[in-house]
Amino acid sequence: MDRLETREIIYFVAVAENLHFGRAAEQLGIAQPGLSRAIGRLERRLRVRLFERTSRQVRLTRAGEVFLRESRTVLATVDGAVRRTQQAARPDRLVVAAPAGTGTGLLSHVLETYRRGPDPVPVEVRFTPDLAAALRDGTADLALMCAGDDLDGLDTVDLLDETPVALLPAGHRLADRGSLTAREVRDEPLFREHAPAVGLDELIDRVALSELVVVLGESAIPRLGPSVVALPVLDAPNSRLVLAWPRATASAAREGLVRAGLAAAK
Repeated sequence: MDRLETREIIYFVAVAENLHFGRAAEQLGIAQPGLSRAIGRLERRLRVRLFERTSRQVRLTRAGEVFLRESRTVLATVDGAVRRTQQAARPDRLVVAAPAGTGTGLLSHVLETYRRGPDPVPVEVRFTPDLAAALRDGTADLALMCAGDDLDGLDTVDLLDETPVALLPAGHRLADRGSLTAREVRDEPLFREHAPAVGLDELIDRVALSELVVVLGESAIPRLGPSVVALPVLDAPNSRLVLAWPRATASAAREGLVRAGLAAAK
């Protein structure tokens, strides 16, 4: 079978997401008969039926569901390749992705070290819960991640281990404890396993306002005010922080920041 064209995958995804040839054709800006013929050719090339069609509805077959999942991955990979290529042509800045609250003190130290080094470029920090996706789609050049995260297809360097601490409002019923267990934290009604994708200061403010309880790395402690208490979570494993970036990509600016990360973590 000849290699599929990106256009064919885009056509398929539009129909699969709309489950309506007319709406998909309007979204794509093409005529409906041409779109129907393109999908028919795609099915013949793949030798599978992607859609079940009746006069009333269009739905994905089991094979179509698999192809939709894979097609989204392919398109995201293509978009990421374009963005990384454009970034390589304009090496005038770096984008570092980070989770809210994890390793923020370390990241500040890394950036300070990088800016004091040779030929630094401006660095933008983006807080996001989906760090691997930011690297793969090209919206970030590096990410501060935990070793247990999804690192498939990424290169990494280890930085340091962080002890987990639970952040609670100062008036919380558990705030005067010396430490907590992971179960005690999980049973807390305000506990959120995934912190909102906001900056650390806003996250701390939300804890202070009794909106949530979260577990972060110990590097967040220096940023706390009197309204928030940090308690070690005794039976939770340490988080190993790493710097990660897309494998088999080159960037002198990124290499400089990686060196700064290793120096700052010593």
